[in-house]
Amino acid sequence: MMYLELFGGLVYLLLAGDLLVRGAVALARRAGIPPMIVGLTIVAFGTSAPELCISLGAVFKGHGDLALGNVVGSNIANVLLVLGLPALIYPTLCNQDSLGRDATLMVVISLLFTALCFGGPLGRIQGILLVLLLVPILARQTRQANGSGLQEEAEAELQRVLGLPGSGRMIALFLVLGMLGLPLGANLMVEGAVAVAELAGVPNSVIGLSVVAIGTSLPELATTVVAALHRHADLALGNVLGSNLFNLLAIMGVAAVVSPAPIIVPPEFLRFDLLVMLAAAFTLGYFAWTKGSISRASGATLLAGYAAYIAVLF
Repeated sequence: MMYLELFGGLVYLLLAGDLLVRGAVALARRAGIPPMIVGLTIVAFGTSAPELCISLGAVFKGHGDLALGNVVGSNIANVLLVLGLPALIYPTLCNQDSLGRDATLMVVISLLFTALCFGGPLGRIQGILLVLLLVPILARQTRQANGSGLQEEAEAELQRVLGLPGSGRMIALFLVLGMLGLPLGANLMVEGAVAVAELAGVPNSVIGLSVVAIGTSLPELATTVVAALHRHADLALGNVLGSNLFNLLAIMGVAAVVSPAPIIVPPEFLRFDLLVMLAAAFTLGYFAWTKGSISRASGATLLAGYAAYIAVLF
């Protein structure tokens, strides 16, 4: 039963998240919002919606370590798994003009988040700080998008990859089903994850770092694999960077603000998991700063690193 809850909740989360993204993007297009802004905000936030619902459900049930594990594990998976697997299909170019700046920002935010964790429990003050930092980042990305000449290309890419609903009724249906399915799936997955952790005799955080993190990273993985199959894997880099920033600032920020009690950071996070997250962030930063490419050999190395990380967890 616990496995049914865990994986049934995951299915609900993925389907609902997909419907929500498609409906939100279609609605934004109808409202005349530029597609680059849609990609940087709605799509990035939509693919992080499963992590948000899982984290909120976890803190309200008193499992803050599960919420923290979900976010940290997702950021690790986004770099090592989500960028490693598509590179085996087609090398990922890292030569976009703004990629270096965006990667630097992700590394800085990762360092700040790690410092906050070393400083003690994550309470409302830390949560408010994280959420406030998101505001200028979104404003900066919006200015960049408005000044970009890639509007038509981005719109065509969104339409082709996502497959958007056309009529107003279908858009509304997608949005409603997405918003109803996300909390339902999150509740099932939290209950299942806690039960599996108890059965396996491991902390909730381990299940959050592994099973839950991989499950909630599947939207990003699907996006990058589809892009790689069309030889546009580089377009997925922005999604990964945006998702990692949303995870740390929006998801952990909101979770810390609304949590009935401060989120305690387990000692093992300070000794290992946060350091792995930083190493993954710096690895992506290296590719961006050198304007190189994630080759098939690099992709295999990233996947091997992720497999080793999961093995160490258990």
